[in-house]
Amino acid sequence: MGVADSKLMRGTMVLTAATFASKILGLIYIFPFTAIVGQTGIALYSYGYLPYTVLLSLATLGVPLAVSKFVSKYNALGDYRTGHRLFQSGLLFMSISGLIAFLALFFSAPYIVPLIIENPTENGNSFEDIVFTIRMVSVALIVVPIMSIIRGYFQGFQSMGPTAVSQVIEQIVRIVFILAVTFSIVNVMEGSLGVAVGFATFGAFVGAIGGLTVLMIYWFKRKKYIYEQIEQSTVDHQLPLKKMYKELIAYALPLSFVGLAIPLYQLIDLFTFNRALIGSFMNQAESEVAFAVFSNTAHKIILIPMALATALSITLVPTITKSFTTNDTALLQKQITQTYQVILFLTIPAAVGMSVLAYPAFGALYGMKDLEVGGYILRYYAPITLFFSLFAVTGAILQGMNKQKYAVIALAAGLLIKLLTNAWLLAVLGPIGGVLATYLGYTISIMITVWAIGKFAEFHYRLIAKRTLLISIFTIVMASGVMIVNTGMQNLLPITSQLRAFPSLFVGVIVGAVIYLYLGYRSNLAGHVLGNRFLFLQKKKQRQQE
Repeated sequence: MGVADSKLMRGTMVLTAATFASKILGLIYIFPFTAIVGQTGIALYSYGYLPYTVLLSLATLGVPLAVSKFVSKYNALGDYRTGHRLFQSGLLFMSISGLIAFLALFFSAPYIVPLIIENPTENGNSFEDIVFTIRMVSVALIVVPIMSIIRGYFQGFQSMGPTAVSQVIEQIVRIVFILAVTFSIVNVMEGSLGVAVGFATFGAFVGAIGGLTVLMIYWFKRKKYIYEQIEQSTVDHQLPLKKMYKELIAYALPLSFVGLAIPLYQLIDLFTFNRALIGSFMNQAESEVAFAVFSNTAHKIILIPMALATALSITLVPTITKSFTTNDTALLQKQITQTYQVILFLTIPAAVGMSVLAYPAFGALYGMKDLEVGGYILRYYAPITLFFSLFAVTGAILQGMNKQKYAVIALAAGLLIKLLTNAWLLAVLGPIGGVLATYLGYTISIMITVWAIGKFAEFHYRLIAKRTLLISIFTIVMASGVMIVNTGMQNLLPITSQLRAFPSLFVGVIVGAVIYLYLGYRSNLAGHVLGNRFLFLQKKKQRQQE
């Protein structure tokens, strides 16, 4: 039992590290890619990628986790045959669903374009370029769902290596292809932006082939061992396929729906942003730059602190499941408290710091060309990282407590608010209207998940409210210090080039981190929140007091 547990723990850590690495790679490549294609190219890339992401999620429906849960359950009962039957029929099912999703996206491309931009003109992305981009990315839908079921099957054997390695290889192959092909088309062949971005979205298919190749190598290495275990099955439940899929869908639906939160919000923006702004506030070129910043470039920056905070907190979810199942209310409440504290302690200062340093951050990462609109949107959009993190973590806590139904209700309510207010707020406030609609939607979602945790875990928020107040005070002090330093840096070294934006960003981040961590250390807040990670600081402080 101990060996199995440690193997699972090690595997989970490997998978978490690989997921984090592929996310970081996904954030980093956007900087050189933006330098090659500009914000207009990024807008075009988003037009193809956003419908693809949503269709992919619908085609795979949380399959890797659901399959791993199903296979793991029947393997533990000594029935390896049932899991393998699901795998075999699932491969066929996923091949068909992937093909249907590909055909749907490929042939609907000309009908999607008017929903994004009513009448594309000469001063922005053309109708033909948008159709080409959507069709190029759609090809990946043939391969990716097949990969998802193979990954899930391996994970069912508590083998996380194949998923981890294939994820990282898929991302590396995709990024290398995107940067190489766009640089060659734009800078070497002097080809059109539309062709370059179309081939960039085709990188999703090329990366998927790389990931699938890795999985096939693992499969051929382990095939003999897997078939031996199937032959040695002590039980055969002989489940009909209908019953197997019913069980699988029960696992998969809540997982996939909550994971769809950000892509679904972005999809609403995709179909309302340009239509609301072109003509009333901006021409097509200006609107597309604002959309690119909002949906991709600024969005990528705010995902950095969210990735760090949620990675730290999600590790607590399996322990929350255990506490809830064993009715250990005291331990459950302690773990939820710890999760909330970590998220708030890390994300509130990061969100405010990014907002204060919006202009140097955008200039340093993306250059000077669209600094005004980029810095402006990032300033207002940066705090959303706190909302994204809170919803991801509260949704995960509810999942750990087997109350994922409330996370789904929360997401549906938030999406409804976003849908009802987005076009109107964009028409009234311009690009910032889309930001405000996202805040409103996420606020409703978080209120529901926070209420559900309070109700079903009998969790009281008094301590969290006190800690949030203290964190907010420290964040205001930190933000004041960063503002003063940033103003001084702008006077000393005005941001006139990408290179000159780096010192302002670097000094601002260092000053902010030093102020906030010093206040956290002196008040012992860091010790309370981060626990053992700050134990050496607590001891050192106690010795000083003696």
